[in-house]
Amino acid sequence: MTSPDEPAAISIPGLLATAADRYGDTVAISDGDVELTYAELRAETREFAAALVARGIAEGARVSIWMPNGIRWIVAALGAFSAGAALVPINTRFKGAEAGVILRRSGARLLITTTDFLDTDYVAMLAEAGGDLPRLADIVVAHGPVPDAALSWEDFSAGVTDERRAEVDRRIDSLGPEDPSDILFTSGTTGVAKGVVMTHGRTLAVATDWVRMTGLSAGERYLMVNPYFHMFGLKAGILASIAAGAVMLPEPVFDVDRVLTQVAAQRITVLPGPPTLYQSILDHPDRDRHDLSTLRVAVTGSADIPVKLIERIRAELPFSLIVSGYGLTEAGTATSTGPDDPPEAIATTVGHARPGFEVRLVNGDGADVPAGQSGEVLLRGPSVMSHYLDDPEATAATLSPEGWLRTGDIGCFDPDGRLRIVGRGKDMFIVGGFNAYPAEIENALLAHPAIQAAAVIGIPDLRLGEVGMAFVVLDGDASVSGEEVIAWSRDRMANYKVPRVVEFVDVLPLNATGKVVKEELRRRAASRQDLQA
Repeated sequence: MTSPDEPAAISIPGLLATAADRYGDTVAISDGDVELTYAELRAETREFAAALVARGIAEGARVSIWMPNGIRWIVAALGAFSAGAALVPINTRFKGAEAGVILRRSGARLLITTTDFLDTDYVAMLAEAGGDLPRLADIVVAHGPVPDAALSWEDFSAGVTDERRAEVDRRIDSLGPEDPSDILFTSGTTGVAKGVVMTHGRTLAVATDWVRMTGLSAGERYLMVNPYFHMFGLKAGILASIAAGAVMLPEPVFDVDRVLTQVAAQRITVLPGPPTLYQSILDHPDRDRHDLSTLRVAVTGSADIPVKLIERIRAELPFSLIVSGYGLTEAGTATSTGPDDPPEAIATTVGHARPGFEVRLVNGDGADVPAGQSGEVLLRGPSVMSHYLDDPEATAATLSPEGWLRTGDIGCFDPDGRLRIVGRGKDMFIVGGFNAYPAEIENALLAHPAIQAAAVIGIPDLRLGEVGMAFVVLDGDASVSGEEVIAWSRDRMANYKVPRVVEFVDVLPLNATGKVVKEELRRRAASRQDLQA
């Protein structure tokens, strides 16, 4: 077995054990009035893992979490890893049907959730959506009223025996870098969710490199606005903090007033997030009333960034390190800008390859493109995914036998060798940091009884970067307003997926092969004066 002094070579529980040994009395999590030191976090995690074992969670089973950032999210996730299970996070913005797809596809054995987040009862939403979930044996409610079909957090955690704790210790000792750690679902151009299977070694590579990239150190205070269900929040958040011995301060939702208050009151040093986070802080009328002087690290990406925004961050906020990067669920963070890069480079490029990563640009035949030309971005590195869950065809189409990952993104290198993303081959747009996939939204819209056909594009938005616009063909004599389509969508899909604009058309523009010509729709949207961002 690899030494615990080499956490990247063993497992996530091994990383936690190292942190507990090194930073035992350091606060690991501060969540409202509750704090846990690293030693206490390790103990809480072991107890939760033992409870999972007691409920029949076997090594390799899947455990899902569907709730907002908080101390129990962290304990549950680390407990799942310690029990030898694979973690399956679910987006808190998902509706019941969307969550049901993830639970069904992953074969999750147990779900940890909440019934009182923003007046939303996730257990009720799941029940109302219906659908068969034959492998889901238990639902644990971490917060809120507990329905008859579920267990409370306290009841679930009670009755742990020394025998179960010993079994947890055995499982931790048996874990290695090639054991599955997590399955994060991401949609593609087909609109069908894909489960990205990662291993402990690959996941730890993301976390430890993020520490290297940011200089995150023991005792630093990390305000966690990025959701834990996302790679950014889980791996560059929770696990990076454990690797460094930093203090985690989870935020369940982004609220700029609370962020400003927390930065001042909690002496926050690390505040990553999408560009909209920094824009909201800069534009806040009461910003100067808050002491933000402790802020050190800003990390952003995932959207087109105006050069002016980076210039304002540097001029008006105290960050000494501003980083933009390029990453995806299938690979972690693959490139980043450097500490000495100018604002234009931070805004318009995603920097150079991270240590251990290689980046290629290829044409349609898979050959490297000449210098100065654009091509599809291929990545190879220590945190590239193992495979797609139960989808060997998609795996083979995306991941070569030599380990090269086809991203579907189009990029070019600037004269200094930095990567610039110039297009999205997968037809994706990004809403406030969340990936939105037109095919998935279009498939959902087609369930509306009045809609015959739909095509979705991203359009500029000052606050969110991009939002969805739907071009809709109605079925026969059906009649429905754009506002009604939007309201219908809000009841059935996550908010960031909901089109903000609906335009009715008689037909969609098609090419000779029957595919929608989205460039024509983009030109049409760009010509509308009311849509100018």
